[in-house]
Amino acid sequence: MKVLVTGSAGFIAGYLVEELLNHNYEVVGIDNFSKYGETEKSYDQHSRYNFVKGDVKDIKLLRELIEDCDQVVACAAIIGGISLFHEYAYDLLAENERIISSTFDAAIWASNEKKLKKINVISSSMVFENTAKFPTPEGEQFNCPPPSSTYGFQKLSCEYFAKGAWEQYKLPYTIIRPFNCIGIGEKRALSDKEVLSGNIKLAMSHVVPDLVQKVLRGQDPLHILGRGNQVRHYTYGGDLAEGIRLCIESEKAVNEDFNLSTSVSTTVLELARLIWRVVRSKRAMPRCWPMRWTPRSISGRRSSTWVIRWSLSAREV
Repeated sequence: MKVLVTGSAGFIAGYLVEELLNHNYEVVGIDNFSKYGETEKSYDQHSRYNFVKGDVKDIKLLRELIEDCDQVVACAAIIGGISLFHEYAYDLLAENERIISSTFDAAIWASNEKKLKKINVISSSMVFENTAKFPTPEGEQFNCPPPSSTYGFQKLSCEYFAKGAWEQYKLPYTIIRPFNCIGIGEKRALSDKEVLSGNIKLAMSHVVPDLVQKVLRGQDPLHILGRGNQVRHYTYGGDLAEGIRLCIESEKAVNEDFNLSTSVSTTVLELARLIWRVVRSKRAMPRCWPMRWTPRSISGRRSSTWVIRWSLSAREV
């Protein structure tokens, strides 16, 4: 099978491309390196991988790449941590809407005129941003209030693109919602700005690299957002990639949606203790200093569909 992966130089997409190549897929990747700048991957020279540097909004280029593909995975998007949600609130909505609409335009054309069988939409757990139901099942996006952030709202919009393209053009789809991806390979984004957190300047906007940098630099007290009781489900990128591949392969996934997540709940404070135990095992953990600003976020979530093998522990951090 031949699959087009948009945004292939991204964090989750990097795991996905490797997963697909390891299972004998042909993969076409497209990315404009807007997030991290130009990056090198271990599989760049793989005989079944063809990477094209380009903009997903270039519909002519996208048609050329998708015309002999069996499926497409729509990963391309402006994405980042909490700080990005506020710094680029308009662009997260407007630019990501342009990206997803061009992807669907090309997919509809390839489904009607060529051999494309399905589009796989990488959505987000942020569509459940304002839910009060935990664990949060698939379908809750229709019952809970819409997301407050423009990022979460646009991800919900992507899901409606899928439903609209099926209703009007009969383009099969699968909607996939990763939860809190962690792993190796995440670099400082070009758009990240240095901010002062206590006595340390940071430019990584995700909680795991943020805490690792603070612990490595010996921050005392250790600064965390809020009281540290926010619950997350930190899910390994390799497991998310396997889940996405299974969605690509399974006939039962057609016109369905799936939450991809570990079942293990971890508070930010528990995460801080795990990271401290690994990095500074011979020293007592310092006090944790709650910061005043707490982002609006999801808590207490668990996938009702996939059981992820990898879990966060002090041995594995």
